[in-house]
Amino acid sequence: MTTFRLAAVGDNCIDRFEAPVGEAYVGGNAINVAVQLALLGQQSFYFGAVGRDRNGAQVRQLLKQNGVRLDGLKERDINTAYTDIGITPEGDRVFLYEDFGACAGYRPDADDIALLKTMDHIHIGWLDDGGALRKALVAAGVSVSQDVSVNATPADLGVKGLSIAFGSGGEGGKDADRLAVDFLSRGAELAVVTRGALGSLATDGAELASTGSRPVDVIDTTGAGDSFIAGFILAHLEGRPLIERLEAGRDLAARTCTHVGGFPQQPHTL
Repeated sequence: MTTFRLAAVGDNCIDRFEAPVGEAYVGGNAINVAVQLALLGQQSFYFGAVGRDRNGAQVRQLLKQNGVRLDGLKERDINTAYTDIGITPEGDRVFLYEDFGACAGYRPDADDIALLKTMDHIHIGWLDDGGALRKALVAAGVSVSQDVSVNATPADLGVKGLSIAFGSGGEGGKDADRLAVDFLSRGAELAVVTRGALGSLATDGAELASTGSRPVDVIDTTGAGDSFIAGFILAHLEGRPLIERLEAGRDLAARTCTHVGGFPQQPHTL
């Protein structure tokens, strides 16, 4: 198996699950992708920021335990980000409150960007930099993906030059086709859109592939989309057919739905 140098940049947080779970897990789009890539046997780096608090120490510890390189992890004098999550009887998560904490305003510095330019691929999660990192990496010829659905402000929604633009078409996927066309029209090379229980689709404008979801006994859907991204990225770099990239993402997402949190870990009681 080929080993790639991969990085995820952006958000991390403490996912605080309310009753009946009553436990806290480390999560966040970028950090989940970084951990899943490491668990897939890749050389994975995480670039982001935590607070100088107990939660920040927990994030650092779990990244190290899972083999993620911490060259780009910064500490800031502000609390580590956290998200309050409710769970429906069907196992779906509902985001109740988000405090972006140390992630808000985080920017990779010049040394970070120099290291990022050595990667085989970089995934950007939630990052409120107005697209500055994406533009710098694309200009340097680096392969970059971004999950556009986790970025809310218009300045952070650009996709021009992305090797892969990931998005969510919502449960039922009613917006999936429109979103894929929009990504390609705005300059992404490949558009990948998840459709909840209906699965996912991907297109580069010349080829269109789609797959359903893999049925599992769902415990929690938190981080399933992030796992999908990690599985798809690795299959993409391996040069596998488009349908196999979707299937790789699908299977990893299904596995994540069988446990609480975005990757296997020992939770902390709230």
